[in-house]
Order: sequence, then structure tokens, then C-alpha cells
Amino acid sequence: MADVLVLRAVRGRARTLNLNGKRLQRVPGAVGSLTQLTSLHLKNNWLCQLPGEVTALSNLTILNLGNNQFERVPEELKFLHSLQTLHMFGNRITEIPACVFDGLPNLKSLNLNNNFIENLPAEIEKLQSLQKLSINHNSLQDIPKELCVLQNLCELHLGNNQLQTLPEQIGFLSNLRELRIYRNHLGGLPEGLCRLRKLKILDVAGNQIQTFPSRLHEVPLQELYCEENPLLQKEPVYAIQDEEILSLKEITARHILSHLQNGSSLLLREQIIHYPDARRLLSSRNVCALCGKWFLDMWLECVQFVDVKKVIKK
Repeated sequence: MADVLVLRAVRGRARTLNLNGKRLQRVPGAVGSLTQLTSLHLKNNWLCQLPGEVTALSNLTILNLGNNQFERVPEELKFLHSLQTLHMFGNRITEIPACVFDGLPNLKSLNLNNNFIENLPAEIEKLQSLQKLSINHNSLQDIPKELCVLQNLCELHLGNNQLQTLPEQIGFLSNLRELRIYRNHLGGLPEGLCRLRKLKILDVAGNQIQTFPSRLHEVPLQELYCEENPLLQKEPVYAIQDEEILSLKEITARHILSHLQNGSSLLLREQIIHYPDARRLLSSRNVCALCGKWFLDMWLECVQFVDVKKVIKK
């Protein structure tokens, strides 16, 4: 039956071919003759590999391989340079060959939901056109920092994985509007998240988060999902150290920085010019987000509580 459909498509120079649910164990080789094909649907079959003939589909923009038996992403995909949408959800994928990403410069949407993927290759950074990446219900242990250079990424779905941390570089995803990382093992969120000034939806439900980053209220969120986290159970949060013991360097630096900040000592400003090492050290100062005072290593005097109901729109 599938062979007949392919032959009809060849005769009619079809641009779309739907072979969903045909119980296919192989893709008919004649598919390679459909050089004008832009959309190929092979969902709900028993496929575990692609024939070499598919590499001739230079105009293909949509490929649906969902709900099949693939154990790895086929390397033949790297020849489909026009591909914009790829569905490989519901397979048995454990491996993504790094070379696959070499030939997909126009890929905008990638769906790998419901597989067994543990790692993403760093070469994912080559998908510079990618706008939506969905890897829900896998076994991801971490996210490569290289993913964070995808400047066109608008949606990132990482729910139901094994993630314990997110890279600090996630703040470089300047166009990210939707981030869903529900049901992982995250103990916290990176401060870099606060740089995502286009983020509208954040879903971190079902993790181990006790506190949010200090500037999260500056992110223009419209939807925040954080249920089933310890922060809503009012469990105590312990500091990394029991008490603050400042070094002599820190005490001295704060004293000098205080005078410099207030402009209260003209003599001090004139003298510090003659001490380049001290000037270099003080130039690496930090600023308390709440009181605005300068410091070097830590600042534990100020604590700010934010009413998320007031600062985050529903």
C-alpha cells in the first residue's frame, strides 16, 4: 500500500506525502525520487532507520518521524539542508550523533519528547535558526552551555528529566519567551535567568527549589508555575556558612569603599592613585542590590523579601 502511494506521488510530482500509520518497517526507496517534496509524514510506524535515498530530498522542510522505533537520530538528516521542522518524539532514542547538526542550518523546530536521551552534544550550537526545542520526558542529566548561544530560541521545553542545575549562561538566550523545566531535580535557578527580559512563561513546578534568584521580580513574567517546591512548604533555608566572619582585607576594603562612595575623603582619593594594586582590587567591587553599598566578597546584612503576587502579573 505504501509503495503504491509513493508511486502515485512520483507520477503527480507531489509536494506532500503522508504515510502515517501504515505499519512500515522500512521507507520505500522510491521516496528519493520525490525531489520536489516539502513535507513527509511517517508517524506511527515501526521504522528504525532511514534509507540513503532520503538524502535526495533537498526541498524537504517538514519531516515527522514520531512514534517509531529509532534508537538514534539518523545521520541521513544532515543532508536535508532545507529542513525547518523535525519531529522525533515517542521513539527509543538514546544517542544524537554530533554530525547531524552540521547540515541543519535552517531548522526552526525540533521535537524529541518521550525518548531516553541523557546528553545533548555541544554541537547543538550549530542550530542557529532554532526557535523551539522540546525534549520533555527524557533522561537529561545536564544542559550544555553551548545551547545558550542559540539567539533565536524562543521556547525551551525540558520538563520531566533528571536536571540538577541549569547553566549560568542561560541568560544569553535573549529572545527566550517560554521556559518549562518542570519535574526535574533543580535545587535552585541561576542568577543569569534574571537577564531574560523577554521571558513570559516560567514553569519550574515539581523541583527542589527553596529560593528564587534575587532579581527574578525584574523579569516581565506573565505566568509562573512553582507548585510542589519546598519554598511553598515554608521549610527553613540555611546559609552556606553559619556566621559571617570578614577578613581583614574585606573590612579594610569596605572602609575605603565607603569613603570613596560617599566622596567624604578627598585625601584618600588622591593617595590611592599611588597604590595600583589596591586600586585594581577595589575596582572589582560588587554592589548590594538592596542598599547600594560597595563590598568585595560577600554582603549578608541585607535581605529582601519579594511579594510575587504584586510584582508578577497573572
